[in-house]
Amino acid sequence: MTTAFVLSGGGSLGAVQVEMLQALAAAGVEPDLLVGTSAGGLNAAWVGAHGTSQASLAELAEVWIELRRRDVFPIRPLQLLRGLTGHGRSLFPGEPLGDLVARRAGIDVLEQARIPVHLLATDLFTGADVLLSTGSVREAARATAAIPGVLPPVQVGERWLVDGAIATRAGVSHAIELGATRVVVLPAGVPCAIAAPPRSAIGVAVHALSLLIEQQLVIEVDMEVEGVSIGLLPPLCPLTISSADFDHAAELVERGRTSSEAWIADGGLARARPSRYLSLHHHEREVLAGE
Repeated sequence: MTTAFVLSGGGSLGAVQVEMLQALAAAGVEPDLLVGTSAGGLNAAWVGAHGTSQASLAELAEVWIELRRRDVFPIRPLQLLRGLTGHGRSLFPGEPLGDLVARRAGIDVLEQARIPVHLLATDLFTGADVLLSTGSVREAARATAAIPGVLPPVQVGERWLVDGAIATRAGVSHAIELGATRVVVLPAGVPCAIAAPPRSAIGVAVHALSLLIEQQLVIEVDMEVEGVSIGLLPPLCPLTISSADFDHAAELVERGRTSSEAWIADGGLARARPSRYLSLHHHEREVLAGE
């Protein structure tokens, strides 16, 4: 059996995947390969480089807890001005994110990972999905998380790449094509219980991409492929934390691990029609107040 973990994007909600990884490791479920998109791609790069030991995942949790929005979207006035006036391709620079991932991963190229890592990006010209399996960790991390207009597109070879969240596929079919016979999906989820739209332009952009990723996953997780099993760990619900709010990682990690451990113990990874646990919805404030 070849097991693939597919880690979806979701901005700051990528912290949820830490507890999912911890719960899977505790249950003895280990990946033979990793497919990651956007924030999920950054987690995949870490796991590929460091493995899934208790110490490794505890350190990954600390990375998320220490992370702040300025680390991903640093404000540089000249960059903002150039982006707003049509003289730049993005509002924020992409180098800090790439440097952060490369520094934390501790490897220079994807081929050095102890577990094969494949990061999903999108060809800016054709819209085709592009799987990055070799080459610079720094550039691959930038490409998979390059939110259009927010972070700059990344040139890899002859292609210009942007966030894998807008690719035509969400990573499950890629994992199967890479030889996986068991696919475990780790969705970052969406803030299904926010009372109002995100307050920032970044927040709105990341929230919209999170919805798109969830829609793609709904289509892919119910695929029937002979000899392949597909399961998932359900995202947190209800969730009131914005995908662009990096101040609640500790809460996400703690809350999610309990949920994932219970799900695995109850046989959740083998449940049929996993898409039903990803259906898009919204909790009205009155409903939450009555819980």
